Amino acid sequence: MRLLLVEDDTMIGESVLDLLRAEHYAVDWVKDGELADTALRTQDYDLLLLDLGLPRRDGLSVLRALRARRNRMPVLIATARDSVQQRIEGLDAGADDYVLKPYDMDELLARIRALLRRAAGRAEPVYEHQGVSIDPATREVTVNGQPVVLSAREWAVLEPLLARPGLVLSRAQLEEKLYGWKDEVSSNAVEVYIHGLRKKLGAELIQNVRGVGYMVKKV
Repeated sequence: MRLLLVEDDTMIGESVLDLLRAEHYAVDWVKDGELADTALRTQDYDLLLLDLGLPRRDGLSVLRALRARRNRMPVLIATARDSVQQRIEGLDAGADDYVLKPYDMDELLARIRALLRRAAGRAEPVYEHQGVSIDPATREVTVNGQPVVLSAREWAVLEPLLARPGLVLSRAQLEEKLYGWKDEVSSNAVEVYIHGLRKKLGAELIQNVRGVGYMVKKV
């Protein structure tokens, strides 16, 4: 999954960036509202983690512009603005959830997982399909009840496919979930990870859709 972190405090931003990357998310980080708006107009993200008190352009303005473009991306506001009225204003502008600074990192991760589940149309915390089960909270994977070890990049390919069976994702879309701006993209990376997943989880789980991409077939 690829996330956009918008945070102007360098110390907080570095801590959150390290936390999210340790959880195998691909993350881009910008420090002001104008750069955030540009990133959101030019890249696809699975979730936006948005501070409100930003230089150059306020976070609420960024959020309103995002929703005006009919972008339904989950938005989690992380801010020190703790009055009830300010929280109401953010939610009414289109935010999906709120976390107040200073925040507990485990709570932050749990809220991110919950929003990603909702965006995928799921309520259950564990994804199960064709004998394969993945738990985004623990990163545990089983096949017919037996544990399987995946690399971080294999997980990053598998999770969006298993979260939405029947949805076809192109190679470019999967690459976006694997890499941030500063990462070097190998030309055949997706194919390599798909091959590894098929060996570990079964050859039939992830299917090619010729000329389009990959999918986990709906049952």
